[in-house]
Amino acid sequence: MLSKKNLYYFGYDDTEQALCHLESKHIFNKQAKGKVLFSDIKFEPSNSAFIKRRIDVISSSENYETLVDKIKQENINVEGFKIEYLVLDGDTTAYKSRLNKLRDFGYVIEGNPDYYHPTTTYGLCYYESCWYFGVLIKNNLSWRKHNEKPFSYSNSISINIAKTIVNIATAANKKTTLLDACCGAGTIMLEACFAGYSIEGCDINWKLCRDARANLAHFDYTANIIRSDIKDISKKYDAVIIDLPYNLLSCASDHDIQHIINAASKLSDRLVIISIADIEGLIQKAGFSILDCCSISKKGKISFARKVWVCEKGDKRSNL
Repeated sequence: MLSKKNLYYFGYDDTEQALCHLESKHIFNKQAKGKVLFSDIKFEPSNSAFIKRRIDVISSSENYETLVDKIKQENINVEGFKIEYLVLDGDTTAYKSRLNKLRDFGYVIEGNPDYYHPTTTYGLCYYESCWYFGVLIKNNLSWRKHNEKPFSYSNSISINIAKTIVNIATAANKKTTLLDACCGAGTIMLEACFAGYSIEGCDINWKLCRDARANLAHFDYTANIIRSDIKDISKKYDAVIIDLPYNLLSCASDHDIQHIINAASKLSDRLVIISIADIEGLIQKAGFSILDCCSISKKGKISFARKVWVCEKGDKRSNL
């Protein structure tokens, strides 16, 4: 039986699977099995585009009746509770049976339920021959408000990708300091600010800097944005994120890309780069090893794909 304290449930479409697995690897040091992952690490679901639910497991058992007894022995007393059944892969429990099981657990919790405005929501699920019960934490999706930012461009990365890049760059360490080296309209900065990370941005294009500042201010976020060539920045960061430009306002040649990566190498030992071309040679030329790489196709446009490169200085094992 698993002893991990937290059960995570993921949701993604086919074009996002590789990116989701890369995120879970850098947050939890392992990939999800299917769409489920167990970990002692506690991560806020709303800081991920892919984590839909987290159950903080109170108890588990391969025997259903045993689990009911265990929860009864916990003497849980909560006013305004609610219990939800989470259907995971491989669970064939019929709908009526699921309702009966929710009723069983409702009877062993002291207090009155509140289905519409619960103070605490509990989750029950069955996965790989074991029953789990615990506090259910949902992704509240409030970050989707960033889709309504005042300034956006058709070539901007999605907020799903932006959230994931932040998690990969920081490995979910809240003390990580970040630089968004080609910040554009601030899509990545918005997600970093939402999650509570310390981030600064820079861009050589003054219009993009203006738009990024306006987008941050629209959501009452505060972060420093500098109009500058990255080579003129001297501050050190724990990680630098580079979404390489490829649009009508600015298009990066191999020479430009090498310049950006070389300049970033002076600011941090860890880079997360987004590109539309294979830049493996340029990364290695700058003295970085590629720890991980994945491709992200745009939904409905399989011919268009971005690559995400996770890089660190030195000779480190590649997972390409």
